Amino acid sequence: MTKSERSWILYDCANSAQTLIITTTILPIFFKTYAASEMTDEQSTFWWGLGNTAAAIIVAIMAPLLGAFADHKGVKKRLFTLFLIGGVCSTAALSFVSEGGWELCLVIYGFSTIGFYGAVVFYDSFLVDVAERDRMDWISSLGFAWGYVASTIPYIVCMVLISKYETFGFASPVPATRTAFIITAVWWFILSIPMLRNVEQKYHVPTSEHPVRESLGRLAQTIRDIPQYKQLFLFLLAFFLYIDGVHTIYKMAIAFGIDVGIDTTQLMLILLYTQIVAFPFAILYGKLAARFTAKRMILFGIGTYFIVTVLAYNIAASWHFWALATLVGTAQGGIQSLSRSFYGKLVPKERSAQFFGFYDIFGKFAAILGPVMVGTFGLIFGDSRAGVFSLIVLFVAGGLLLLKVDEGKAAAS
Repeated sequence: MTKSERSWILYDCANSAQTLIITTTILPIFFKTYAASEMTDEQSTFWWGLGNTAAAIIVAIMAPLLGAFADHKGVKKRLFTLFLIGGVCSTAALSFVSEGGWELCLVIYGFSTIGFYGAVVFYDSFLVDVAERDRMDWISSLGFAWGYVASTIPYIVCMVLISKYETFGFASPVPATRTAFIITAVWWFILSIPMLRNVEQKYHVPTSEHPVRESLGRLAQTIRDIPQYKQLFLFLLAFFLYIDGVHTIYKMAIAFGIDVGIDTTQLMLILLYTQIVAFPFAILYGKLAARFTAKRMILFGIGTYFIVTVLAYNIAASWHFWALATLVGTAQGGIQSLSRSFYGKLVPKERSAQFFGFYDIFGKFAAILGPVMVGTFGLIFGDSRAGVFSLIVLFVAGGLLLLKVDEGKAAAS
């Protein structure tokens, strides 16, 4: 394995801490029990979902243009660094949120999310620079796999800090939680240093005297050329639907668990368990893709999530939540890593940032629909189970569209 491949994989270990601690576990608990403590469970879940949606809209609007601009020589790395620093600083700033300050919490979380996903646009597009076509499935899978297992290190530290706050000299779990946000930011930045030092942009469009104008022109031309990339954009439509359900389930898992009566300590353990399960299965998906193709393995993952939504509707005990966590752990890393590498094989290498901008806009607009569906259906029916069950539509529609993608034609386009 090359130094650039190792450094690229290590960034998945860096930013996965933000996903686990900020998006999925500790911040949602902090938001529902402290920042939004005066709201009902359904109201706080609704606003949490809406906050995720707003951040996703902003990233989705920016991604294609930034991607087109980043395809110029040397620009991709600079934009990656800009969003990385913004995300790290915003994550640390969550430590300033006070009780009842749910609006400020959502705003700062929004900036953290924008930094995270903005950097991911360029990080994902670097896959074509660090790995050859026949290694993309494997390298992408290793990124997700090691990201899952590495993120458990700061997560365990933060979980112990919060649960044993008195031992560490804190008066309550609140200042311990604020410290956890700072730990996450520091972890994210330090493990990003190898990526900043060792990964460089190999492929780029010709140098232009007017890069902004030229980027806008290329973006417009790509939109006009969509029929030329029919299979690629058909895949993106399928991705838009099924990844919505994947993202929504991990973003709303804590809020859903609290609503159905699972205590927060057990929820934190369950999410840790999910990360551990995801590690070997992300690697397994990468190996099985070499035998059964990435497309078939993605479809298998979609089928797993279909089962998750059905079981979630019937959840009645804490062990049911553990069972759901097991199923999610077996599929979430594989479906995301193979979607990334499947798409990476289809895009023109010299325009990878622009095309991954489209990948990101489809992924982020997908993340707009799901959280709102969960929150809205939960409010309408007075039960968050109904909200999670509504996601089944996204998995069915996404799977059916993916079946129509012709990999041979896509590779030839």
